Amino acid sequence: MSLNRSEQILYDYVQQHREERQYWTNKVRVIVSGSPDLPSAVARIDAELWRYYEERSAVAPVFVAAAQAFGVRRVSMKNLAEHVVRLWTEPRPRKAPPGHPAIP
Repeated sequence: MSLNRSEQILYDYVQQHREERQYWTNKVRVIVSGSPDLPSAVARIDAELWRYYEERSAVAPVFVAAAQAFGVRRVSMKNLAEHVVRLWTEPRPRKAPPGHPAIP
């Protein structure tokens, strides 16, 4: 999985701060469990991660430095969203073609 610069900064920050990691782990699990399908869950997590990145860009030193160096313009957080869904949630069974058993 290849993350863009902004995604990597956010992921590293969350990994280094236990409370933030717990918050995001729970948030991702709630979003995925309440979504009708995985693509809509990933889209919502993408949006939430970007809002968080913007918020942190005003207060957390690593984000402030990144904002000063690269600016704060909307970038996709989709790869990070997909990555954390895989890391922090139980795999969903894939839909099987009609007449076939479910694929784990």
